[in-house]
Parts: sequence; structure tokens; C-alpha cells
Amino acid sequence: MTGAGGNVGGELVEALADVGRPVRALARDPRKLGSRPGVEAVAGDLNRPESLAGALAGVDGVFLLGGFDDMPGVLAAMRAAGVGHVVLLSSRSVLGGHRDNAVAGMHMASEDAVRASGIGWTLLRPSGFMSNAFAWRAQLRAGDVVRAPFAGVPIAAVDPYDIAAVAAAVLTRAEHHSRSYPLTGPESIRPADQVRILARVLGRVLRFEPQSDAEARAEMSATVPAKYVDAFFRFFADGEFDDSQVLPTVQELTGRPPHSFERWATAHAKVFDQQR
Repeated sequence: MTGAGGNVGGELVEALADVGRPVRALARDPRKLGSRPGVEAVAGDLNRPESLAGALAGVDGVFLLGGFDDMPGVLAAMRAAGVGHVVLLSSRSVLGGHRDNAVAGMHMASEDAVRASGIGWTLLRPSGFMSNAFAWRAQLRAGDVVRAPFAGVPIAAVDPYDIAAVAAAVLTRAEHHSRSYPLTGPESIRPADQVRILARVLGRVLRFEPQSDAEARAEMSATVPAKYVDAFFRFFADGEFDDSQVLPTVQELTGRPPHSFERWATAHAKVFDQQR
């Protein structure tokens, strides 16, 4: 399990452990993952494929994050270890995407490497994560105004819990080999809609203020490499990526509807209220 400390990987570790499936969770520092019965935390670094041999011993299936520099090397290590199935966390931006867009191109390259690996593969292509709203925590702790970019852009945001549920459903099952699954939430919503829902869940009076493109670019550029800032503006300011279409894939693969943003916000309300 790669990305075991992340929004999707953490949920997947819990989902598999809850049903008694043995899990080996990979991290550069496995001590940061804590401990749980049925979960073995092991050291390894996807940027150093040679570090993975021990972690891969005896592993049947791998949940793999994309975007690492030497994806072919990582996959070669998995094939040498006898891994039979890789479930890659990709992005819906690859559908009709442009390779010269840094985000879409990164995911396309990862998908290419998985397809060429000689290992059974499944591609998960989610929409934007509901957990991206965690970026507003500092603003919500400081006051009652949320400022965010791309205010007019609706996204069929998906709960990482649902991505993990799909990954758990397809992992190590041969009928899902060579299949690609776009994943969305149950509705397409804008940032102002998310803030309105958060206000109701948190019992607060919140206000949304849209950022101008110039302000958003300046703020993002302070912490994000320029090529990725450009990619997001190509997606959501220039209209290169439409992430608004709602699809039934989560229900088809899990047997239940995907979670709403309100359900996600309710489950994580304490995170937004911390240190207030």
C-alpha cells in the first residue's frame, strides 16, 4: 500500500484491515503510520526502486500512487517480486487531456508505465478530492471568510473514502485487469456551495469570497512550482478540463451511492474546528 499516510491510502488501509485482509503499508518512515492489527508498516521510497524489494516480498497486489520520477523502475521491482495486480491512482484529467499540461501529462506518463509493465493493472481516475477543502482550515480558524480561486467552476468532487472503497473492491481481482474507472461524487458543486455546506455542518455563519485570477496565481506561486500553477489555470481558468460530469461508477463498483460533500464535511468537522 503506497501513500498509506494520505487521504486515499489511509482510508484504504482502514478499509482492508476492517475486513481482515492483510495489509503492508509503505512509508519512508513507517513509524509515522502508527500501528494497527493486521497492518504491517514497512520502509521504502518510491523514488528509490531499489529500496522496495523487502516491502514487496510476498505481495499479491499494490495500490500505487502516480507521478514518481522512475515509475518504470518501481514497476520493474514489483514485477520482479511477483506482484500480480497494480491499482494506479491516476486522475480524470487524463481523459482528453494534453501531455504538455504538467498535471495531466504526469498522470498520462504514469498510466503509460503501468500499461507497459507486464503486470495486471487497473486505473482509477477520480475527480477533484473533497479533502481539497482542507486547504481552507487556516482561514476558518482565523475567521469566517473563505477566499478561493475558480469560483465559477463546478467539480464533481469525490470523497477519498469512496476512492478507497473502489480500490478495495478491485484490488487483486482479475476481472478488473486492463480496466479504467473514472470516479466522481454524487453532485457537481462550486466552492461557494462547499462553504455553504460547511457553514451548516459547523454551525457557523461563513462567507465565500472569490479570488481574482491574478491574486490566486500569486498566492499559489508562493508554494507551488510554476508548471503546476499553469496546469491548474489551464484546467479551470482556460477551460481545458471539465470536471463537472457526475458518473455512476462508485455505485456500480461498491453497491452504494458515493458520499455527498455534506457527509464528508460532517465526518471531518472536528478537523475544521481544531485550534479555533
